[in-house]
Amino acid sequence: MTKREHKQRFSVSTQHYSFAVNAFVDIIKYYGNKNFDFTLRETQTYEIIEDVSRMKSEVGVLYMSNENETILKRIINQSNLNFEQIFITKLHIFISSDHPLADKEIITLEDLEEYPYLCFEQGNYNSFYFSEEILSTMQREQQIKVRDRATLFNLAVGLNGYTISTGVISKELNGENIISKTLDVDETIRVGVITHRNSSLSRLAIAYIDAIKRHV
Repeated sequence: MTKREHKQRFSVSTQHYSFAVNAFVDIIKYYGNKNFDFTLRETQTYEIIEDVSRMKSEVGVLYMSNENETILKRIINQSNLNFEQIFITKLHIFISSDHPLADKEIITLEDLEEYPYLCFEQGNYNSFYFSEEILSTMQREQQIKVRDRATLFNLAVGLNGYTISTGVISKELNGENIISKTLDVDETIRVGVITHRNSSLSRLAIAYIDAIKRHV
């Protein structure tokens, strides 16, 4: 079998981030040949850690905050993984470009009280430590849990809902009808990648992490 015919394999498990998808697309464009087997899993937080621990995925993408850092670091360490911070950001919300609050530059939690809060369900591991959204323990009158990013954004458009995230959004993937606004709270999130301590990163994994850095 020639070098060109050798099947390339690469797998990523990630929280629901458009930049993680964009970076994955870059890898396929630059490194994918006619014989490859790549996997991108947008999945729940605990499963990301489990996937990388079991080497089902070479790279995991998730965030830490003051709320979840102690627990996640302990689980990551116990799972023989490393966490590398890629970027740190203030909190933002994603809303529809037609949302009543779309013209405001900075939005408060009080502004959002009458609108549905959209978040990703975490299955059996639904502790707030595994939530994809910071401030998940706040009491809200309207809350909708979903499994995938497309459904969440459709509900944001259809119901004037909102979700809390990094603020990094892709118009190519999500269109012009989802926008990012700064949330007026004194919190930050640290987004990074997890990798296995006992395994050297492949060329594809290194390139993927570099691609994330370019997109954010």
